[in-house]
Amino acid sequence: MSGKRIVVLTGAGISAESGIKTFRDSGGLWEEYNIMDVATPEAWERNRELVLEFYNQRRKQLYEVAPNDAHCALVELEKEYDVHIITQNVDDLHEQAGSSQVMHLHGELKKVRSSVDETLVYDLDGWELKPGDKCEKGSPLRPHIVWFGEPVNMIPAAADLSSTADIYVIIGTSLNVYPAASLVNYVRPGTPVYLIDPDDLSVGHIPELHVIKEKAGTGTKKLVKELMGKGKP
Repeated sequence: MSGKRIVVLTGAGISAESGIKTFRDSGGLWEEYNIMDVATPEAWERNRELVLEFYNQRRKQLYEVAPNDAHCALVELEKEYDVHIITQNVDDLHEQAGSSQVMHLHGELKKVRSSVDETLVYDLDGWELKPGDKCEKGSPLRPHIVWFGEPVNMIPAAADLSSTADIYVIIGTSLNVYPAASLVNYVRPGTPVYLIDPDDLSVGHIPELHVIKEKAGTGTKKLVKELMGKGKP
Protein backbone atom coordinates (compact mmCIF):
# COMPACT_ATOMS: atom_id res chain seq x y z
CA MET A 1 0.00 0.00 0.00
CA SER A 2 1.25 3.47 -0.86
CA GLY A 3 1.05 6.35 1.56
CA LYS A 4 -1.50 8.08 -0.66
CA ARG A 5 -5.00 8.46 0.72
CA ILE A 6 -8.07 8.19 -1.50
CA VAL A 7 -11.32 9.50 -0.06
CA VAL A 8 -14.45 8.39 -1.90
CA LEU A 9 -17.86 10.05 -1.52
CA THR A 10 -20.69 7.80 -2.69
CA GLY A 11 -24.40 8.38 -3.17
CA ALA A 12 -27.54 6.61 -4.33
CA GLY A 13 -26.24 6.10 -7.86
CA ILE A 14 -23.73 3.46 -6.76
CA SER A 15 -26.38 1.39 -4.97
CA ALA A 16 -28.95 1.79 -7.73
CA GLU A 17 -26.93 -0.58 -9.93
CA SER A 18 -27.42 -3.28 -7.30
CA GLY A 19 -31.18 -2.81 -7.61
CA ILE A 20 -31.77 -0.54 -4.64
CA LYS A 21 -34.32 2.15 -5.34
CA THR A 22 -33.09 5.72 -5.13
CA PHE A 23 -35.14 8.49 -3.58
CA ARG A 24 -35.06 11.27 -6.12
CA ASP A 25 -35.00 9.53 -9.48
CA SER A 26 -38.09 8.82 -11.55
CA GLY A 27 -39.69 5.73 -10.11
CA GLY A 28 -37.89 6.31 -6.82
CA LEU A 29 -39.19 5.83 -3.32
CA TRP A 30 -40.58 9.31 -2.90
CA GLU A 31 -43.11 8.66 -5.66
CA GLU A 32 -44.55 5.88 -3.52
CA TYR A 33 -44.30 7.52 -0.11
CA ASN A 34 -44.67 11.02 1.26
CA ILE A 35 -41.42 12.06 2.93
CA MET A 36 -43.29 13.61 5.82
CA ASP A 37 -45.08 10.31 6.50
CA VAL A 38 -42.06 8.02 6.77
CA ALA A 39 -38.78 9.89 7.23
CA THR A 40 -39.20 12.58 9.87
CA PRO A 41 -39.26 12.60 13.68
CA GLU A 42 -42.85 13.85 13.46
CA ALA A 43 -43.83 10.82 11.37
CA TRP A 44 -42.33 8.56 14.02
CA GLU A 45 -44.44 10.19 16.70
CA ARG A 46 -47.55 10.16 14.54
CA ASN A 47 -47.53 6.70 12.94
CA ARG A 48 -44.73 4.41 14.08
CA GLU A 49 -46.14 1.34 12.39
CA LEU A 50 -45.99 3.02 8.97
CA VAL A 51 -42.42 4.21 9.56
CA LEU A 52 -41.35 0.75 10.72
CA GLU A 53 -43.01 -0.89 7.72
CA PHE A 54 -41.26 1.48 5.32
CA TYR A 55 -37.83 0.68 6.71
CA ASN A 56 -38.61 -3.01 7.12
CA GLN A 57 -39.36 -3.22 3.41
CA ARG A 58 -36.16 -1.36 2.54
CA ARG A 59 -34.21 -3.64 4.85
CA LYS A 60 -35.82 -6.73 3.35
CA GLN A 61 -34.81 -5.56 -0.11
CA LEU A 62 -31.23 -5.05 1.04
CA TYR A 63 -31.01 -8.73 1.96
CA GLU A 64 -31.97 -9.59 -1.63
CA VAL A 65 -29.26 -7.61 -3.44
CA ALA A 66 -25.48 -7.79 -3.70
CA PRO A 67 -22.56 -5.40 -4.23
CA ASN A 68 -21.92 -4.46 -7.85
CA ASP A 69 -18.81 -3.79 -9.94
CA ALA A 70 -18.35 -0.31 -8.47
CA HIS A 71 -18.34 -1.55 -4.87
CA CYS A 72 -15.93 -4.34 -5.75
CA ALA A 73 -13.59 -2.09 -7.73
CA LEU A 74 -13.16 0.22 -4.73
CA VAL A 75 -11.99 -2.75 -2.68
CA GLU A 76 -9.23 -3.35 -5.24
CA LEU A 77 -7.85 0.11 -4.52
CA GLU A 78 -7.01 -0.94 -0.96
CA LYS A 79 -4.16 -3.06 -2.37
CA GLU A 80 -2.24 0.10 -3.21
CA TYR A 81 -3.92 3.00 -1.38
CA ASP A 82 -5.27 4.05 1.99
CA VAL A 83 -8.94 4.12 0.99
CA HIS A 84 -11.67 5.77 3.04
CA ILE A 85 -15.29 5.76 1.91
CA ILE A 86 -17.84 8.36 3.00
CA THR A 87 -21.27 7.21 1.95
CA GLN A 88 -24.66 8.90 1.95
CA ASN A 89 -26.22 5.45 1.57
CA VAL A 90 -27.72 3.53 4.46
CA ASP A 91 -27.06 0.10 2.94
CA ASP A 92 -24.00 -1.98 3.79
CA LEU A 93 -22.97 -2.90 0.24
CA HIS A 94 -19.52 -1.32 0.65
CA GLU A 95 -18.92 -3.50 3.69
CA GLN A 96 -20.32 -6.57 1.95
CA ALA A 97 -17.90 -6.01 -0.92
CA GLY A 98 -14.99 -5.86 1.52
CA SER A 99 -14.18 -2.17 1.98
CA SER A 100 -12.56 -1.81 5.37
CA GLN A 101 -13.02 1.90 6.17
CA VAL A 102 -16.58 3.14 5.63
CA MET A 103 -18.22 6.18 7.23
CA HIS A 104 -22.02 6.40 7.02
CA LEU A 105 -23.36 9.96 6.99
CA HIS A 106 -27.06 9.15 7.15
CA GLY A 107 -27.13 6.06 9.35
CA GLU A 108 -27.25 2.34 8.68
CA LEU A 109 -30.30 0.35 7.65
CA LYS A 110 -29.27 -2.87 9.41
CA LYS A 111 -28.86 -1.08 12.73
CA VAL A 112 -31.46 0.27 15.16
CA ARG A 113 -31.18 2.56 18.13
CA SER A 114 -32.92 3.70 21.27
CA SER A 115 -35.49 6.44 20.79
CA VAL A 116 -34.37 8.12 24.02
CA ASP A 117 -30.59 7.60 23.90
CA GLU A 118 -28.97 7.82 20.46
CA THR A 119 -25.74 6.30 21.79
CA LEU A 120 -27.49 2.96 22.25
CA VAL A 121 -27.13 1.41 18.79
CA TYR A 122 -27.74 -2.26 18.04
CA ASP A 123 -27.30 -4.62 15.10
CA LEU A 124 -30.75 -5.83 14.06
CA ASP A 125 -31.12 -9.58 13.71
CA GLY A 126 -32.92 -10.02 10.41
CA TRP A 127 -34.90 -7.45 8.43
CA GLU A 128 -37.87 -6.80 10.70
CA LEU A 129 -38.06 -4.25 13.50
CA LYS A 130 -41.33 -4.77 15.35
CA PRO A 131 -43.41 -2.13 17.17
CA GLY A 132 -42.85 -3.79 20.54
CA ASP A 133 -39.06 -4.02 20.29
CA LYS A 134 -37.37 -1.93 22.98
CA CYS A 135 -33.89 -0.85 24.05
CA GLU A 136 -32.31 -1.69 27.40
CA LYS A 137 -33.82 1.51 28.84
CA GLY A 138 -37.31 0.37 27.93
CA SER A 139 -37.95 2.83 25.08
CA PRO A 140 -39.01 1.78 21.56
CA LEU A 141 -36.24 0.99 19.10
CA ARG A 142 -36.20 3.14 15.96
CA PRO A 143 -34.31 2.87 12.66
CA HIS A 144 -30.69 4.08 12.96
CA ILE A 145 -31.32 6.61 10.21
CA VAL A 146 -30.85 10.37 10.03
CA TRP A 147 -34.33 11.63 9.24
CA PHE A 148 -35.20 14.90 7.57
CA GLY A 149 -34.99 17.62 10.17
CA GLU A 150 -32.34 15.82 12.23
CA PRO A 151 -28.67 16.88 12.37
CA VAL A 152 -26.11 14.97 10.32
CA ASN A 153 -23.69 14.44 13.17
CA MET A 154 -21.01 12.77 11.05
CA ILE A 155 -20.44 15.82 8.82
CA PRO A 156 -17.58 17.34 10.87
CA ALA A 157 -15.68 14.04 10.83
CA ALA A 158 -16.38 13.64 7.11
CA ALA A 159 -15.15 17.18 6.44
CA ASP A 160 -11.95 16.49 8.36
CA LEU A 161 -11.42 13.27 6.43
CA SER A 162 -12.06 15.01 3.10
CA SER A 163 -9.34 17.54 3.91
CA THR A 164 -6.77 14.74 4.19
CA ALA A 165 -7.36 13.29 0.71
CA ASP A 166 -4.55 13.01 -1.82
CA ILE A 167 -7.17 11.95 -4.36
CA TYR A 168 -10.92 12.59 -4.02
CA VAL A 169 -13.52 10.51 -5.85
CA ILE A 170 -17.25 11.22 -6.14
CA ILE A 171 -19.54 8.43 -7.34
CA GLY A 172 -23.29 8.36 -7.87
CA THR A 173 -24.27 11.58 -6.16
CA SER A 174 -25.68 14.73 -7.71
CA LEU A 175 -23.96 16.97 -5.14
CA ASN A 176 -27.36 18.54 -4.52
CA VAL A 177 -28.00 17.00 -1.10
CA TYR A 178 -26.67 19.13 1.74
CA PRO A 179 -24.76 19.05 3.95
CA ALA A 180 -23.03 16.12 2.20
CA ALA A 181 -22.59 18.14 -1.01
CA SER A 182 -20.45 20.64 0.88
CA LEU A 183 -17.74 18.07 1.62
CA VAL A 184 -15.93 18.71 -1.66
CA ASN A 185 -15.27 22.23 -0.38
CA TYR A 186 -12.92 20.78 2.23
CA VAL A 187 -10.68 19.08 -0.33
CA ARG A 188 -7.27 20.76 -0.37
CA PRO A 189 -6.47 22.96 -3.40
CA GLY A 190 -4.55 21.04 -6.05
CA THR A 191 -6.04 17.67 -5.08
CA PRO A 192 -7.33 15.73 -8.11
CA VAL A 193 -11.10 15.24 -7.92
CA TYR A 194 -12.75 12.53 -10.04
CA LEU A 195 -16.50 12.69 -10.65
CA ILE A 196 -18.17 9.53 -11.98
CA ASP A 197 -21.72 10.09 -13.20
CA PRO A 198 -23.55 9.47 -16.50
CA ASP A 199 -25.41 12.79 -16.36
CA ASP A 200 -24.24 16.32 -17.01
CA LEU A 201 -24.09 17.63 -13.48
CA SER A 202 -23.89 21.27 -12.54
CA VAL A 203 -21.30 21.02 -9.79
CA GLY A 204 -19.89 24.51 -9.76
CA HIS A 205 -16.20 25.23 -10.02
CA ILE A 206 -14.07 22.42 -8.65
CA PRO A 207 -10.35 22.83 -9.39
CA GLU A 208 -8.59 19.75 -10.76
CA LEU A 209 -11.95 18.16 -11.69
CA HIS A 210 -11.86 15.10 -13.95
CA VAL A 211 -15.27 13.89 -15.15
CA ILE A 212 -15.86 10.27 -16.13
CA LYS A 213 -19.28 10.31 -17.76
CA GLU A 214 -20.22 6.72 -17.06
CA LYS A 215 -22.47 4.76 -14.74
CA ALA A 216 -20.97 3.83 -11.41
CA GLY A 217 -19.91 0.31 -12.33
CA THR A 218 -18.09 0.98 -15.60
CA GLY A 219 -16.78 4.38 -14.53
CA THR A 220 -15.35 3.13 -11.25
CA LYS A 221 -13.65 0.18 -12.92
CA LYS A 222 -12.03 2.54 -15.44
CA LEU A 223 -10.80 4.89 -12.74
CA VAL A 224 -9.46 2.08 -10.57
CA LYS A 225 -7.62 0.65 -13.57
CA GLU A 226 -5.95 4.02 -14.10
CA LEU A 227 -5.11 4.56 -10.46
CA MET A 228 -3.65 1.07 -10.18
CA GLY A 229 -1.37 1.90 -13.10
CA LYS A 230 -3.03 -0.47 -15.58
CA GLY A 231 -4.48 1.94 -18.09
CA LYS A 232 -6.41 5.16 -18.52
CA PRO A 233 -10.12 5.93 -18.28
